[in-house]
Amino acid sequence: MEHSLSLDDVEALAFETLAAAGAARPAARAVARSTRLAERDGIRSHGLLYLPIYAEHLMCGKVSASATPSVTTPRSGLVHVDADHGFAHTAIDAGWDKLVEAAQNNGIAAMSVKNSYNCGVLGHHAERLATDGLIGLCFTHAPASIAPPGGKLPVVGTNPFSIAVPGEKGEALLVIDQSASAIAKSEILLRSREGVPIEPGWALDAQGNETLDADAALAGSMLPSGGYKGFGVGLLVEILAAALTGANLSTEASPFSGPNGGPPGTGQFFIAIDPAGSGEAGFGGAMARLAASITDQPGARLPGKRRADNRARIEAEGVKVSDDLLARIKTIAASPS
Repeated sequence: MEHSLSLDDVEALAFETLAAAGAARPAARAVARSTRLAERDGIRSHGLLYLPIYAEHLMCGKVSASATPSVTTPRSGLVHVDADHGFAHTAIDAGWDKLVEAAQNNGIAAMSVKNSYNCGVLGHHAERLATDGLIGLCFTHAPASIAPPGGKLPVVGTNPFSIAVPGEKGEALLVIDQSASAIAKSEILLRSREGVPIEPGWALDAQGNETLDADAALAGSMLPSGGYKGFGVGLLVEILAAALTGANLSTEASPFSGPNGGPPGTGQFFIAIDPAGSGEAGFGGAMARLAASITDQPGARLPGKRRADNRARIEAEGVKVSDDLLARIKTIAASPS
């Protein structure tokens, strides 16, 4: 059986659950908002499904409930945030205005985040930069889950990157959000919870054999998207989001699921570019022509269009939540903090 919740209901339930698990109000608000956006866009793996994991990690100490992000600006075009092992969302918010201001002043700026945690849907951060009138290029790494070609031991995480470009009406014209793996690990976690087989080409078991079993995949390794090229993308993200920020490497980070290990200490790296700062006034027109070269073809769509379509539908129809998941979440929300 399923229940239907409005997006306001989703955000309120997420806030209550996180607060009950010990999150400070600013962190609970930021992550609840991220949960709402994930459900709004139909990205279930990063929505309400993740709330019990967030709560578990707050209660076992993998996420610090008392974290206080600190922000420094070591260069005019560089913002650095130490997340203090709290939620990434709060740390990103703490440095956001300085990043945008630096990009507007310098034409380009970057923000590094360390001692962080899962930042939710990476594309939402890139899209946020686009709505600020900036090109957003974002990177985040994750605990190791992809082995190098020819190897069996995971070295990099799913390590997504995202880019969003501003449109002429203050919106994001397009949003590319993809991981180094063939599929996001959270999708395999979702299949595992639902007892549904995964797709061919997604993962290997612990013996290095391709598997359709979600549990065996979680015990093994993810397959990179595009073979060695996908692993190269994973290394690119690892260099920027881990090595450059001072975060733990993916091989050093504790898992984003389960209570084992301390705080993962992962990182994010954001680059914001002001199109007006490049000296080329025709950027908007060029992007419009580029977008049209895609959308003018029958059946083709811009990256991010599927999410946009989901928004219209889900805002009208609401979010479908299983009885089991809703009961688990409400049990946490009803617990004393």
